[in-house]
Amino acid sequence: MIILQSHEIREWDQYTIRNEPVASIDLMERAAGKCAEWILQQNWQHRNFKIFCGKGNNGGDGLAIARMLLNKGYQVSIYILEFGKLGTPDFQTNLQRLHELPLASIHFIQTEEHFPHIETDDVVIDAVFGSGLNKPLTGLTASLVKHINAAHATVISIDLPSGLSADTRAGNDGIIKADHTLTFQCYKPALLVQENGVYAGNVHLLDIGLHPGFLEGRDFAQNIITKKFIQSFLKKRNPFAHKGSFGHALLMAGSYGKMGAAVLAAKACTRSGAGLVTAYLPRCGYHIMQTAVPEVMVMTDQHEEILTSAPDDLSKYSAIGIGPGIGTSKETVALFSNLQSYGRPVVVDADGMNILAQHQELLSQLPALSVLTPHPKEFDRLFGTHQSDFDRIQKAGEQSVRLGLVIVLKGHHTLVSTPDGKQYFNITGNAGMAKGGSGDVLTGIITSLMAQGYEPVQASLLGVWLHGAAGDRAAQALSQEAMLPTDIITFLSQAFLELRAQD
Repeated sequence: MIILQSHEIREWDQYTIRNEPVASIDLMERAAGKCAEWILQQNWQHRNFKIFCGKGNNGGDGLAIARMLLNKGYQVSIYILEFGKLGTPDFQTNLQRLHELPLASIHFIQTEEHFPHIETDDVVIDAVFGSGLNKPLTGLTASLVKHINAAHATVISIDLPSGLSADTRAGNDGIIKADHTLTFQCYKPALLVQENGVYAGNVHLLDIGLHPGFLEGRDFAQNIITKKFIQSFLKKRNPFAHKGSFGHALLMAGSYGKMGAAVLAAKACTRSGAGLVTAYLPRCGYHIMQTAVPEVMVMTDQHEEILTSAPDDLSKYSAIGIGPGIGTSKETVALFSNLQSYGRPVVVDADGMNILAQHQELLSQLPALSVLTPHPKEFDRLFGTHQSDFDRIQKAGEQSVRLGLVIVLKGHHTLVSTPDGKQYFNITGNAGMAKGGSGDVLTGIITSLMAQGYEPVQASLLGVWLHGAAGDRAAQALSQEAMLPTDIITFLSQAFLELRAQD
């Protein structure tokens, strides 16, 4: 599933109008109809609706939605921002249609004195600007946004919350804080970054039937990771396979007081399908790992509390994951010097990321296509301070290409940046996964998938999808508050079964 910027969405609209063909007013009717259909499903018929409209096409959507709700017997009041100019042709057409309804209650806002009182039980529909905005709100419009936000009513934004730019970081606080955003046809970049979550609320993607011909033969740099996409490269298991068929994963993890990270990564690695898993640990972790994960083989460093060297022969391992719980002592840095001789991609996480940040020269020494899995703070330690998520996304793309590495930037919508310039956002997962140890689980999953023969990009894409999907199943069964990273591991089985359902 593609991600488009605002100008590309406008181009797709125009392509549809020319090639379906369909009149622009009828395409607007189609979009409004999808919004009204979603609203009708919420069973809000006994609540009062207040619809705020600008005079652009987003406002035209709002007027059409108002007409459809009025025809269904809803209590609707319409408020139009009035600046003394006519609206777009489609806005004017929908305004005329609305005037023809005897029950239409239409008001024009010229000053703050015209702002209506909003009850907390009201449903507010924000159709002021949508994705057509490219600068911060000021004046009367900014005051209206503050008025709506202060009411604490249920707010639904059409396409995008007014004041939020589709393609760049939020500039100020003059942005609608929606409970729901009904967006059309595909995700916009602004709906995928963590800093905008407070504005977008729950995002609902509505298919309004834009012409598929617009996408043919075009290669888009940003995409959503979908189940269908993952299923396209999911490997089937040969019934005659043996444990050697599914690779041997090595996890270099743990230190005194941080053995839990190693245990979580090892459990996730075994649960994700690797044929053999070896954990390389400081000596203090031997009995812990042998007891907690009996399926895992254990090798120990000569040091009691930290890792100081790698196993002698790395060539026998199909994939290596390094970092969970290893600490950042100077002796542990030596682990990375051994990775060059391995010559195949590795997975680096957690303290491994912190070591790379302290010793930048090691970045260029990592084998090509290695996978880095930083959270935002680790990312900033590696690549410098960033002012916004948009800046990190851009930098992740640049560094993936420059270094020839896969960067998995963890967050609510985890980003996978690849050396060929592609970026993929994951939309599985939930806030219940925001607990220490969830990243160690992801490391184990990706390492396991690479051991099974998935290319590093495929392992990263499949890994983040499975990680999030398992987290969603855990939250459904246990609640976001009560679920633990170990529950993500437990529910990996359900995530795999969902992918295999078509077999």
